[in-house]
Amino acid sequence: MAQDHHRFVTNVKELQLHSVLTFSSSSFLQLTLYLGKRDYVDHVQNVDPIEGVVKIDSAGLAGRKVFVKLACAFHYGREDLDVIGLSFRKDIWVKHIQLYPDAGHKPNLTPMHVCLLKKAGEQGHAFTFDIATNLPCSVTLQPGPENAGKACGVDFEVKTYIATEADPEEKLDRKDTARMTVRKIQFAPDATGAPGPKADICKSFMMSDKPVHLQASLEKEIYYHGDPIDVNIKVKNETSRTVTKIKIIVEQTTDVVLYSADKYTKTVLSQDFGETIDPNSRFDKSLAITPLLAENKKKRGLALDGRLKDEDTNLASNTIIRAGMDKEVLGILVSYKIKVNLMVSSGGLLGGLTASDIQVELPLILMHPKPQGELTV
Repeated sequence: MAQDHHRFVTNVKELQLHSVLTFSSSSFLQLTLYLGKRDYVDHVQNVDPIEGVVKIDSAGLAGRKVFVKLACAFHYGREDLDVIGLSFRKDIWVKHIQLYPDAGHKPNLTPMHVCLLKKAGEQGHAFTFDIATNLPCSVTLQPGPENAGKACGVDFEVKTYIATEADPEEKLDRKDTARMTVRKIQFAPDATGAPGPKADICKSFMMSDKPVHLQASLEKEIYYHGDPIDVNIKVKNETSRTVTKIKIIVEQTTDVVLYSADKYTKTVLSQDFGETIDPNSRFDKSLAITPLLAENKKKRGLALDGRLKDEDTNLASNTIIRAGMDKEVLGILVSYKIKVNLMVSSGGLLGGLTASDIQVELPLILMHPKPQGELTV
């Protein structure tokens, strides 16, 4: 298993509460936000609830209230530009809970709550957010090497704050807030046993009465990040030309549907194989490829799985769209395809090679496996 996948799975194995406690405090320590984990799994039918506790020092509130908010937002510009009155953030979904004074929010206490309340002490107030199933997973668009500030993409933030109302018009003072970014993630569904995709083409050339047959296929529907992908290639060359090289390309397509119709296609792997196929011969072989973020660190705009601070992540997982979902709410749609190209000698008076005479495309689904024995519902 490659390193990209190992790092991610380590982050989601968070059942030992004492080892995963995370917290954030306001600058005057009036508020401290406690969460037991940062990754919340979308199981398709439901999403892990966010269970947390806020420690509130009510002295000095001066009649103001304390709220906690969960927001799913799309960022499409530098956060520091907000100071000049420009907003580069669009909230997709927001939910508020009033914690102080008590407004009736009484979640059923779970083992996670109990652990966090012990840490917070008598000033602790428990809360639970249920995340809607139609929201996108966390996705980051990779900034260029020269770019600073918050990356574009979809993220989730839990924020507790002091205010007179749940959605204040005035900008909150940072000393009255505590916040943490969390991730909504999705694992590959259980294997269906269905065969992988297959594509074929038959192409004839000028001055030749017989064609080249190309067939490419994958062994399964879904592949895990960091695992090799075997592309099965069959060629029947009935011409007098020579196939001089096989080239395999993996492309990521990112469709930003929230605020525009922007669609970006980035090559995340381009690999040449020095396989030659002589005239009037056959070829049947599996060629292995492994698309990795490590080979694409400088590509601006590449979609990545959402990251927490500056930790390592990986290429974004495919967006899984349920029947009846509004694509626009998803913000960013990610998909992949594999292109298999045969480089065929032109022969005759032209000489040389053509760039890619014969090509087929296969859809590719890249996701994370569900950890064994973890995160079940």
